[in-house]
This record gives sequence, C-alpha cells and structure tokens, in this order.
Amino acid sequence: MKKSTEALLSTLQGTVAPGFEAVRFEFERNFTDRGELGAAFAVYHRGKKVVDLWGGHRDRNRTSPWEEDTLTTIFSSTKGIAALTLALAHSRGLFEWDAPVATYWPEFAQAGKQDITIRQLLAHQAGLSAIDPPLTPEILGDFDRLAEILAAQAPAWIPGTRHGYHAISLGWYQSELLRRVDPERRSLGVYFRDELAEPLGLDLHIGLPESFPDSRIGWIQSNSVLSTLRLLGKRNTIPPRMLLGTLNRRSITARSFSNPAIKRPSDFNSNRALRRVEIPSANGMSDARSIAKLYGVFAAGGSEIGLRKQTLDDLMADPIHPSGGLDDLVLRTKTIFSLGLMKPDREFDFASSMRGFGTPGAGGSFGFADPDARLGMSYVMNQMGGYLVDDPREKSLRDAAYRAASKLGPGQ
Repeated sequence: MKKSTEALLSTLQGTVAPGFEAVRFEFERNFTDRGELGAAFAVYHRGKKVVDLWGGHRDRNRTSPWEEDTLTTIFSSTKGIAALTLALAHSRGLFEWDAPVATYWPEFAQAGKQDITIRQLLAHQAGLSAIDPPLTPEILGDFDRLAEILAAQAPAWIPGTRHGYHAISLGWYQSELLRRVDPERRSLGVYFRDELAEPLGLDLHIGLPESFPDSRIGWIQSNSVLSTLRLLGKRNTIPPRMLLGTLNRRSITARSFSNPAIKRPSDFNSNRALRRVEIPSANGMSDARSIAKLYGVFAAGGSEIGLRKQTLDDLMADPIHPSGGLDDLVLRTKTIFSLGLMKPDREFDFASSMRGFGTPGAGGSFGFADPDARLGMSYVMNQMGGYLVDDPREKSLRDAAYRAASKLGPGQ
C-alpha cells in the first residue's frame, strides 16, 4: 500500500507560491483520500499565477500520466467561457444587454420570442432550454442551418417569468447572436480564439481542432449510476426531482439534456465529431491554468483585453430574478444566473461576495472570478463525481486557496 501511494503521489507535479502550500496538501489528499483519477488546479491572485498543479492519470487503467499540457472536457464550465466572450463583445459596443435579441437577429422573433432580451436569454429565462428537432454534428457544423432551427423554436414557458437551465442550447444562441453583431461574422468559438485565447496564451478550445493529438486528452470517466444513487439526498448533489425528470423523456429536464443524442456524458470527450463542432455550453476542452488565467484577468479588471469598467460592473451586479422565483424548472432546485454566469448564494457561496461569477461543470469542474479578492480559480478532472456544485475535491482546494489568499489580502 505504501509503495502504491508513493507511486501515485509521484505523478503529482506543479508549483505553488509561498503561502499556498496547503493547496498542494489538499491536492495530494484528493488522490489519496477522495478517489481522484486525473486532475489539475490553478489559481491567479492579483493577476499572478500562484497555484499550478496537475497529476494522476489520463486514462481509467492508470497507464498514461496526466501531463502539464493535458486538456480535458469541462462540460458546463464552458458556459463561463462563453459568457466572458459575450462580455468582451459587449465591452466593445457590439450589443446592449437589455435590447431584444431580435434587434440583432430579426429571424429570432418567431414563435413569440420577439420581446426576449439578451439579458433574459443569458439568465436562462427565455424558455429555450430544449430544442425540438434532432441535432447532429453535421447540423451543428452548419451555422446557417442551425440558426434556422434555433430561430423557429418556441419557448417552453413565458420568457422572463421562470428560469430553467439551458444546459446545452444556450451556447448556440450566444454564438448566433455574436455572429450577427460581429463585423466579421465569427462564431463564438472563433471569436473566443481570436480575441481571448490567442492574446492571453490560453490552451482552451470550443471546438477542438481535428489535428489535436489524443495523447493530450484526459479521458472522461462517467460516474456510475450506483455512485450517484448513493449520494442522493446529500447537500449539493443531484436533486432527486432532477434525477426523476431525466427518466421521463417528455419532461423539460430530459429534453434539455438529450439533444444532441448521446449515450453518456463522456461522449462529448471521446466522440471526435462532437469534439470538433462548437457546443459553447458543453464541449470546451482546457487545462486548469487557462481557465484560471481568464477569470483572473476579469477579476483584476481586464486591462489586458481592454475591458470597459461598465461591463465588469455589470458582471458583478446583483442578478435580476425571474418574476416566478428561483426554482429552476430544469435542474429542479434553486439557482441564480446573470449574464450567462452563476452567481454565489447561501447554498453555493463560492466567492467572498455576491460580486463573484463563474460556472461549474458536470462531474465537478469549476471556474470562477472573485473581483473583491482579485482571484481567478479553476479545477478540471476526468473522473466525474455526483455533485451538482461543491464537489468535495474541488471545494477542498478552493477553501485552501481562500485561506492562503486571505492572509495576503487583495493588494493593489
């Protein structure tokens, strides 16, 4: 047992700045005590990288080590990347949050959607969480054809009255909106690459290039049904009503997660066709340091990308809730969204104040910004867990990082 533990710990690599040693300890504990397979964690504080850790294995058989340049699928953590991309476009004056989507995309006004604002769409209040026509990788790769399908979709509820997690659909609506306002008609994945990833040196992709080598991928391992059932009822795990909803194919919950059709979440990672197309709500591929750096840039004011103060203030502002309350019709629990990002609340207080913003991903990944503490943080992994938020592996790292940063203060 001692030798196997030593062999496991020998795979863990990276650096921590003075004062952040406890983060490394918790990273090690994830592998020795919490069943970690392969993972990475990174923190930017005051614009500087203070934690960059990785280790474990890329594969279930534990034969391929997780390397410094390993990327893995981050599922809904991609939503945060898409939201920050839209925020940059807003900062450059390409659209206004409270304008109707149809102002920029006239065809969107079909089926009673003429008054839906961009703010409502990004807050998951548009009622467009489920897309009726089956979507294939071929359709997803044809932006004009996809736009026709999206524009024709009717809302599942009166927009603005309720909200429900647009689990997969949101990113496509964001992308088409961006195509309409960008003078170069770039999709969200391309706009992100050109305006954020390349200028900031991020190894983060929405739509993975065909030439990307499999040897750099951390292969997603889905959580077993039995493991999920064992966690039912525990705080921040998958809500029982949500699980029941997924079993009813006609429910808004099941329909929101089932298009395109996949057999298991790991298909987003292992299916080349799904990796190649842009699914800006679900198929981002990244390491932890790229996500942490991006959020760190926003947390520190965004000067590197010319972010307007007003846009950052908008991201930090209190959310505008739907008139019908906070019960999420898809996730079947209370959630809070604003401008494409999740906001902290009493149940998921991931930042030092409500001014923080970020998005968790299925299985445990997470990326967020805390402007008050001037922190950007991210955790990615390939063994999926059964928590909706606050996966113990991620939370242990986050808490340790906050304890370290609090001793230093936000600085200048």
